Amino acid sequence: MQADRLHIEDFTPGRAFALGPTPVSADEIVAFASEFDPQPMHLSQADGAASILGGLAASGWHTSALMMRMLCDSYIGNSASEGSPGIDSMEWKKPVLAGDTLSGQSRVTAARVSKSRPEIGIVTFRATVTNQRGDVVAICEYANLIRCRPSGEAA
Repeated sequence: MQADRLHIEDFTPGRAFALGPTPVSADEIVAFASEFDPQPMHLSQADGAASILGGLAASGWHTSALMMRMLCDSYIGNSASEGSPGIDSMEWKKPVLAGDTLSGQSRVTAARVSKSRPEIGIVTFRATVTNQRGDVVAICEYANLIRCRPSGEAA
């Protein structure tokens, strides 16, 4: 582990991490949907426009994957992360359409050291993802397992 990585001690409740910006292209939407969620509204502009989504729309799973990438780029890639025990909720509030640009923030809601593994902490977060108009498109509540700073290592 590198000393400059974020450890559990750095994840104080209320701390926020910026996400994005991440542009979403029609080609990306179709490529993801073709492999993982081949529903018509994710594969064609015409079918998307005819649906309640109003245009070629990213799958909710694609939106979740984009959020995960933004989380990795924001803080996970620079932390002593040991993965995640799971998510508590994932809400897709509005469609993500071709041409949208996503951004947002992930805020620490709680942090504690594990009772069974005192070298690891459990950090809970609430991430909110918006489009370029400021519309909330997704909200996720989740946890990360983050190593404690080794003794003797400065913050």
